Amino acid sequence: MEELKRLLHAGNYSCVIRNTSGIRTCTQRGVADLFDLYTQNPEVLAGASIADKVIGKGAAALMVLGGVQEVYADVISTPALLLLQKAEIAISYSREVPYIINRTKTGSCPLEAACKHSDQAEELFSVIQDFIRKSRNQSNENPDIYTRK
Repeated sequence: MEELKRLLHAGNYSCVIRNTSGIRTCTQRGVADLFDLYTQNPEVLAGASIADKVIGKGAAALMVLGGVQEVYADVISTPALLLLQKAEIAISYSREVPYIINRTKTGSCPLEAACKHSDQAEELFSVIQDFIRKSRNQSNENPDIYTRK
């Protein structure tokens, strides 16, 4: 995990994933990379170790659904931590916060707020899927809204 943490910060990645086939780095904002991996290449997440800068409940749900084995977060929300603990995923983190704040620092992250209604990763998937679809549709209308890091 130390190597993943080092790569995460040295490369300014959003998350770094190690599985049996090697290490993969991610650069999209929010849960986009985890969502794409879970829906298009789920084998990348199965049994993987992940170092991530920020883990909210949506990201945690995707990690649970993907079968991730071990997680490190610079910052993790309490709901995300509880979801990962419930799934018995090994977790370490630098800082726990009550919720993830939005990018403008004016309130809760919209996905974190949308995931409040359930503590079941399976139930949260449709919420995450809808959130990603709307974000991507909105970014196609205004490319400045959804930019890559």
